[in-house]
Amino acid sequence: MTIIQTQELCKRYGTAMRVKELNLQVPEGSIYGFLGPNGAGKSTTLKMLLGLVRSTSGEIQLFGKQMGPRTRVEILRQVGSLIESPSYYGHLTGEENLRIVQTMRGAPAEQIDEVLQIVRLQDQKNKLAAHYSLGMKQRLGLAAALLGFPRLLILDEPTNGLDPAGIQEMRELIRSLPQRFGMTVVVSSHLLSEIDQMADTVGIIREGELVFQDTLAALHGRSRPHLALRTTDNAVARSLLEKQGLGCTEEEGHLILPLLPDHQVAALNCALAGQQLGILRLEERKKSLEDIFLELTGKAASL
Repeated sequence: MTIIQTQELCKRYGTAMRVKELNLQVPEGSIYGFLGPNGAGKSTTLKMLLGLVRSTSGEIQLFGKQMGPRTRVEILRQVGSLIESPSYYGHLTGEENLRIVQTMRGAPAEQIDEVLQIVRLQDQKNKLAAHYSLGMKQRLGLAAALLGFPRLLILDEPTNGLDPAGIQEMRELIRSLPQRFGMTVVVSSHLLSEIDQMADTVGIIREGELVFQDTLAALHGRSRPHLALRTTDNAVARSLLEKQGLGCTEEEGHLILPLLPDHQVAALNCALAGQQLGILRLEERKKSLEDIFLELTGKAASL
């Protein structure tokens, strides 16, 4: 089942189109990494999914139901979210903050201790939220989102501002949710390295447009290994390779060839040497995920 499906989803602010004809498909039980540079339209998209921002045009379906004024409340009962920074009452304890959310959501009272344990805040539940560290506030926000154990959890930049230990802790927690509770998780980030360690499905957005959507394995698959060759005369070498049926391109002074088995590489060396061509460099290369991300988003961004 597809938990989230959007069709031609758009959001315009004045003359600026922030989200353009977005067609998301989020499989049930997946961790869907929603990637893009800062300002690409990730938060706007997630707010539309939650009914916090009205779309200019297009359709949203959650759990197979069309999102609209009549269905919004019913649908959102099955959704937990943490958008931008967590909200809390600083003069109340962590437990008291969760009790308010539990009452509003109509969740069982015993779930408060359960979610505090999940996010590892049980020993800090009687501490005022104003005295929590940034990482503890993020975990409190996640605990509030988990109340009622929703089918869908939407997290916007959940590791923002956390130290390395906090990032690792949040990442491990998010990774465990589908298996432990059957949740589908949508997590947005501008950090490719984070999504690479959490998600199994990826959507990449650039200037409001979806430029990639597939499994993480498919994204890795775009990083195909190849050979880079530089000789004393690349023009002559290229002509020789093409006569032997080896198509190649030129890139930054190197001839780019498909990855060849060892015996073909040895034969290639002999053919070049036979034409008095010196091999200055021959190496196997592979694009990193960061290179692929930059190609897709068309700009340098935080990785």
